[in-house]
Formats: sequence, structure tokens, C-alpha cells
Amino acid sequence: MFDNIQPVTISTRAAEEILKIMQTKNIPAGYGLRIGIKGGGCGGVSLIIGFDKQKETDLAYTIANIPVFVDKKHTMYIIGKEVDFYEGEDTRGFMFVDPKASVPNSES
Repeated sequence: MFDNIQPVTISTRAAEEILKIMQTKNIPAGYGLRIGIKGGGCGGVSLIIGFDKQKETDLAYTIANIPVFVDKKHTMYIIGKEVDFYEGEDTRGFMFVDPKASVPNSES
């Protein structure tokens, strides 16, 4: 019933980088992009991404031709987030953003 709902999105720039990594870094067949959390307790949680095989407890999606796996227990932490890719003089890498927060408020 909820299989078509994607809790997370991937920006065009991030999708290009993910596909490039999958093609050039010998990511094994059957692996996809895992999006989830680590940590918990007093320190809170950190959002993570990496490559992994699908597990029995995962929700599976395809976003921009990328298989995406999210553990069902992690879904509430990533709903509404977007995986983006930043490249600047100081650093480059993937990050999570809230696309709704970056839209200017048009109401006065």
C-alpha cells in the first residue's frame, strides 16, 4: 500500500554522483544505496548513507535509477529529507537537507 511513497528524495547532483560511484567503484550487483540512521539516546541520531544489500526489514525504492533501501525503523527520521551533493573549495560530499526549509516563504 505504501510502496510508492518515498520518504526521502535525491537531488539531481547527488544522483549523478551516486551513479558515478556505483559505476566506477565496483559496487557489487544487488547492492543499493542505504539511507538510515546511527546512534540514538542522549546524543541523538546521525543520518547516514552507504551501499548495502537489501535486508528483510527494508523498504525498497528506486529513485533516479538508483535502488534505495531504508530500514522500516529508520523511516520516521528521514521523512522529508533530501540527499544532496556539495562541492566547494573547502570540502565535497553528500549531505542531508530539508528542501522545504530552503524555499523562501512567499507570505508576508
